[in-house]
Amino acid sequence: MNFRYELIHQDKYCDARLGRLHTPRGVVELPTFMPVGTRGSVKGLTIEMVRQTGAQIILGNTYHLALRPGEETVAALGGLHEFTGWTGPILTDSGGFQVFSLDKLNKIDEQGVIFRSAIDGRLVHLTPERSMEIQQHLGSDIAMVLDHVPPLPSPPQVIAEACQRSLRWAARCLQVPGRAGQVLFGIVQGGLDLELRKMCAQELVAMDFPGYAIGGLSVGEAPVDMYRTIAGTTPYLPAEKPRYLMGVGTPTDLLESIKLGIDMFDCVMPTRNGRNAMVFTHQGTLRLKNQKHSRDRSPLDENLKTPYSHYSRGYLRHLFLAGEMLGPILASFHNLAYYADLMRMAREAIAADCFLDFMAQQKSQWAGPPRVALD
Repeated sequence: MNFRYELIHQDKYCDARLGRLHTPRGVVELPTFMPVGTRGSVKGLTIEMVRQTGAQIILGNTYHLALRPGEETVAALGGLHEFTGWTGPILTDSGGFQVFSLDKLNKIDEQGVIFRSAIDGRLVHLTPERSMEIQQHLGSDIAMVLDHVPPLPSPPQVIAEACQRSLRWAARCLQVPGRAGQVLFGIVQGGLDLELRKMCAQELVAMDFPGYAIGGLSVGEAPVDMYRTIAGTTPYLPAEKPRYLMGVGTPTDLLESIKLGIDMFDCVMPTRNGRNAMVFTHQGTLRLKNQKHSRDRSPLDENLKTPYSHYSRGYLRHLFLAGEMLGPILASFHNLAYYADLMRMAREAIAADCFLDFMAQQKSQWAGPPRVALD
């Protein structure tokens, strides 16, 4: 089976899209949320548990896997699929976000970026060509171009230079001979500048990528600014190809972005917040360490049935207070299962042309989930 996006239906009253992503390793129903398997593992969960959440596709991190165990080691062990045991599609990011957000830069120029490894301090040179090489060794189904991710806010000149550099790097990524069965997505940059976003999207579309991502958002800007930027970008992305919003976010962010025509998401929030005793439910967020849950026999979410939904809130609270590792595991599992269920419900609402009503109903039930994941 070749890579192909299928647009099934668009809601009559907004830009929400129901689609399918056909890949050599299976079909992904869209919109979808991708659990983040940063180092070849969705933190705290076995790959069988990840499947049980309802996830259809997962994300691997180029930066971390290149540093440890090294992409050649992953390749020698059969690539990411055999290495992890995940048989469905895998998307790998380019490493750009981690380079620019986690490590002190030593040098950035047209060739790429030189930085120090967070593991052993050695100098690492990441170029567009090198990012492609790493991702090909990892054997993902979807690879991402290397992009320059500037912090927000930044001076307009910095944003413009990073956007132009991202375009030049994207063109270089395309020049690298591809791996059979692997497709490459372009990434739209431009900060909160709608003209830059438009220009970047149009330039990338002219390069004819199989799919497009919107990057550089959910990095501290106000929600209204993020939504405005998405709304100002998606009209310039082709309707016949998938749209991926990188690193987002809360349930509210997901629904607002689906309304604007986004198909794919990833974020560490479900598992990171789960490890910190915060769970998402169809009724809002729960802080499991709160005293009110100490003798609560209720499940985490009455409307979400999973293999582990019989555990009570009181039991989960006990696990966290006792420092038992099972607490973060069960909470992380629940959050990913909730995100998958939310995407399922969104797809059903789009098919019925009632996505806006569905979103309004969901938001009325939530208790204002935080946008920033806990440390």
